[in-house]
Amino acid sequence: MTTTIQPTSPEKLWTPANIVTLIRICLVPVFVLAILSPWPEWVGLPGITMEAKCVIAAGIFILISCTDWLDGYLARSRGEVTDFGKFMDPLADKILVTAALIALVELAVLPGWPVLIILGREFIVSGVRMVAASKGTVIAASWYGKAKTVFQIVAIVLFLLKDSLTFTSAAGAFSNPMFVISWAVMVIALILTVMSMLDYLVKARHLLRGSVSRAAAEEPESPVAPNEIAALQRAVDEAARSVVEKAGASGLALATAESLTGGLICAMLTSVPGSSASVRGGIVSYASEVKEEVLGVSGDVLSRQGAVDELVALQMARGALRELAADIAVSVTGIAGPGGAEPGKPVGTVWVGCATAKGTEAACHHFEGGREAVRLQTVAAALAALEAAVGRIAEEGTGR
Repeated sequence: MTTTIQPTSPEKLWTPANIVTLIRICLVPVFVLAILSPWPEWVGLPGITMEAKCVIAAGIFILISCTDWLDGYLARSRGEVTDFGKFMDPLADKILVTAALIALVELAVLPGWPVLIILGREFIVSGVRMVAASKGTVIAASWYGKAKTVFQIVAIVLFLLKDSLTFTSAAGAFSNPMFVISWAVMVIALILTVMSMLDYLVKARHLLRGSVSRAAAEEPESPVAPNEIAALQRAVDEAARSVVEKAGASGLALATAESLTGGLICAMLTSVPGSSASVRGGIVSYASEVKEEVLGVSGDVLSRQGAVDELVALQMARGALRELAADIAVSVTGIAGPGGAEPGKPVGTVWVGCATAKGTEAACHHFEGGREAVRLQTVAAALAALEAAVGRIAEEGTGR
């Protein structure tokens, strides 16, 4: 069960989530020793075979991998998402995966080319992130990256277990289910690895176009064509109808906390006939004072990090969930333009938060176009977050 999010002070470095992350890094040498060193001889257990070592190493790897979920859960549920954690958590994952891949190559279980693809992707994405960070931009990870991580971990475990098997011929290898499954999962992991890299490059294309003059960089983006605005409006109308119908069918109450959209999300929801059965209401917190006094957003966070921030979106969503007694609440805070850009937060930067009784999450978006286009895209993103949350709760309710 998730507790109410509290602001994290800059001095609070050793949070439970960050401690778990550091423990994960410290356990990586343990895994490497377990798989590569002759530790059974060191401890006087010569009866432990190479096959048994592989199984033990796979168990240690799974245990370390599970801490990735744990530190993420602790950071979000306790409202202790820190810059240190944002840096160290992905670094810990890369250290673990890299160590495991090198160990598999050392054991001659895995050829070098999959490792080159995976590590090449990490170097490229890290470079893109560095460019983005230098310009104060956060590139949100997509589902490709999350799926890539899961399949890589599963593939590594399967290859560790496969190492306990011996094959006298190629025909014997391909007839063994473990061999076939291991390579099938690895191929999927490699495909997702490449796709996630391409996704990062597409999202960062506006940062990678080369140097531009300061005057050009400060010019507002050209507005979206009228036909595109109309298409966005139609998509938003359809999304609102879908959310209301699904929420009503599941008996779920919805709420919104809006800044840059000024109540537009709630207006779209309540424009759907029958929405009174599922829409509790919305809080338009355009001013920072309203965010703080009505939704309970930390004044310290607002003054230190500004209104367009992940923690602000998280706390806004939790505040709406609490104040409006809803099952799901969505929040939006961002810069619609044409003015208002801040260092590292260009026009179109929007954080969308979503809160339920089981947790709170937020995602950063970078929308293009004029003010109207940014607002409509924000509404679309918020409705998508609501629909996803309704779907998750509905599935949990049916036990699927």
